[in-house]
Amino acid sequence: MEELFYSSVENIPGISARAAFTTDSSAVFKESKDTNPIRIDEGLEYMPWGADNQMPYDILRLIEDDETLSTCQMFNAEIVYGDGLRYNTDAASAIVKEQVNDFLLSNDLSSYYLGVCQDLKHFAFCVSVIILNGDNTRIVRLIRKEACYCRFAPADKNGDIPYILYANWREASFSRDKIEKIPLLSVSAPWADLAVRMGLIPSSDGKKKVRTKEHKFAIVTRIPTPDSTYYPIPYYAALFKGKWYNIKQLIGIAKESKLKNTAPIKYHIEIANKYWENLFRSEGITDRKLQQERVKRAKQEILDFLTGVENSGKVWFSCFYRTPDGVETHEVVINKIDTDKEGGDWASDIAEAINIICFTMRVHSNLVGSVPGKSQTNNSGSDKRELYTIAQALQKPYHDLLFNVHRIIIKFNKWDGVTPDCPFIQLTTLDENKDAKKVTTEESP
Repeated sequence: MEELFYSSVENIPGISARAAFTTDSSAVFKESKDTNPIRIDEGLEYMPWGADNQMPYDILRLIEDDETLSTCQMFNAEIVYGDGLRYNTDAASAIVKEQVNDFLLSNDLSSYYLGVCQDLKHFAFCVSVIILNGDNTRIVRLIRKEACYCRFAPADKNGDIPYILYANWREASFSRDKIEKIPLLSVSAPWADLAVRMGLIPSSDGKKKVRTKEHKFAIVTRIPTPDSTYYPIPYYAALFKGKWYNIKQLIGIAKESKLKNTAPIKYHIEIANKYWENLFRSEGITDRKLQQERVKRAKQEILDFLTGVENSGKVWFSCFYRTPDGVETHEVVINKIDTDKEGGDWASDIAEAINIICFTMRVHSNLVGSVPGKSQTNNSGSDKRELYTIAQALQKPYHDLLFNVHRIIIKFNKWDGVTPDCPFIQLTTLDENKDAKKVTTEESP
């Protein structure tokens, strides 16, 4: 689908100044209506992720639009990854070691683990899929399903979600053949659920053991959050709901405009996505090309309005925009920008915005080099080593959550003496004659 460009910098006719149009980042987590299941076909329905089912893609777009935020997210995923996921077989028999080696050769564990680490940091949950052999006696494959393409089915009367749907939800319409339906093991007790399905133990209601014919199951690893929604809201949502993300974006736009055109940005027009949706709906515009043309006309109407304000010579403060037909629109906020600052004078503001972003993402700016320069506070090597060690030590809860899938695999495959482990890399001092060493979370047998 062709992308609509809502953000831009435009010349204000008649005056030597420009206006920056942006979208309101805080609206990405807002629900404009109650979330109800969406039915695709008989026995196939899902809970939308956000009012328009596009929330994960909106979040990714906001992250990718900011170099500091995207770097912090990748750093957080790499910190969880540590030295990589390992199956410790030191206490296992030779036969078990061979079986584990065969499993590792059949699965790209490194790619899988880095992928689920990214999903966990981006969306506060990740989805793993286990695949059993033909007679359901052994788990032979482990696959990551990207969280942004997963949707949960409505929970049953017991609160259990029966399956997930995996598809490209960016598309406007769906058919059954484009969607993969995967049975979901109980979020709270996946091993017990798998054991019941495999006929290893009776169900909680005491019914006779029945062995399922399914060979593929999804397991959700979810960070416990204060809310109880289907899709958890990550902790860094505060960054978009506040103002600093937008401030950093605006400073970059202002500096680029100043360098390229020598004309300062005098106005910042912040428009909610809902405004454009309502505009297209009220005028019955469905064609993407016509929608983009309507966006340009709407921007020009606002610019003409600003020209009249400038030429009136009056001081004007406004929290809303009045359309040419006299209707007040509170989804359009026009901010007057202080144009006294020139070029490098924005340095302190951009540094402050970067520090706020790094603080929200729980990443020290010195560790990702986001605030370079001699004038900035620079920690010593010892301080940086401690910061790096602290950052990795704080990943223990995430390792515990991610290991649950592998404990299920190990138990089901009867690999006695095998444990999942993820050593982290500890930077050392020069007197140890090496740059780094690995520290394991498992005690030696």
